[in-house]
Amino acid sequence: MGKPWWHILFLSGIAIIITLIVFLLFYPVPPPPVSEMKYALETLALARENEADKYSNELYREACVFYDSAMTNWKSENERFIYKRNYDKVVAFAELSSKMALQASETSLNNSTNLKINLQENLKELESLIKKINNSFHAYPLTYEVRNNISIGKMLARESRVAFNERNYLLAEEGIVKSKSLLTSSYDYANAHLRSYFKLYPQWKMWIDSTIAISHENHDYSIIIDKFSHMFFVYLDGEIISEFIAELGENWIGDKKRRGDKATPEGMYKIVKKIEDDSTGYYKALLLDYPNAEDTVNFRREIEKGSLSSKARIGEKIEIHGEGGRGADWTSGCIALRNREIDSVYMFVSIGTPVTIVGSMYNLRQALNR
Repeated sequence: MGKPWWHILFLSGIAIIITLIVFLLFYPVPPPPVSEMKYALETLALARENEADKYSNELYREACVFYDSAMTNWKSENERFIYKRNYDKVVAFAELSSKMALQASETSLNNSTNLKINLQENLKELESLIKKINNSFHAYPLTYEVRNNISIGKMLARESRVAFNERNYLLAEEGIVKSKSLLTSSYDYANAHLRSYFKLYPQWKMWIDSTIAISHENHDYSIIIDKFSHMFFVYLDGEIISEFIAELGENWIGDKKRRGDKATPEGMYKIVKKIEDDSTGYYKALLLDYPNAEDTVNFRREIEKGSLSSKARIGEKIEIHGEGGRGADWTSGCIALRNREIDSVYMFVSIGTPVTIVGSMYNLRQALNR
């Protein structure tokens, strides 16, 4: 007699269950790519530590994109039935991320090192340029725009040095580029202006030689004022016996053109009046014969040429006076000395003492190297 059907069904069920258990026990489950993802994350952290986001941004961003792709695929695979999961793409993206991150780290270190070296050189060049500007143009009357550009350029240079010391090389590089552009253009403009001004040196040299010769021949006093160096020289018998720092008109560069231009004139003059009472507002004063005949001719010529308005008026009342020592050019065109210095000059000069005012007693190369 055969087994009942239900018994056969029961045994079949048991067999199926056992088969399923054996399958579950021995069929390989795809292992999650934990180690690959952990390594990718560690290499990204290393890249950030080496500032790859700054100095190797493209490679670093690629590494991040590959890591995000690995994470997206891992999440997607985890939503599938466990035996149908396939982490091959996850592993591939993780390996690409690690590879890119390591390259980004190495490139970043190389780039930052090279940038540091270049920035050091650029900062030295920038500081040298600032020194040249300070030496040559610190008291030179420049336009507001040029002077402002120099101030901004110096400020950017200081900020760039701070950023460099803090290892913020990209910010330092940005500041250096801007600073160098402003300072270079300002220096080039000022230098061209200065060279043009010093084309008058042959004329100045003639005036200087003549003034010294007069002092020597007459065994008397003469005065020469060097505007570029801001020096006031007193000669006796053709030799310098005293020298002082002179403060000039705010716009001292070049010859005086008209009344109100705040320029200190250039030429050969004489003292025509000694003032030590209330008629001068500057302690004591020595009035010069400006404008002389040559100044008047030049003034009329400029009006005829159209370089001066027909309404312009010639300047007057140019003095050597006291109240100096302010450390800046502040007069309306006069020459200011300290009170004790004007006292000294006042004692030995007389009516008729020659006073020659020149742009410089030296040629440009000599003037810049003094």
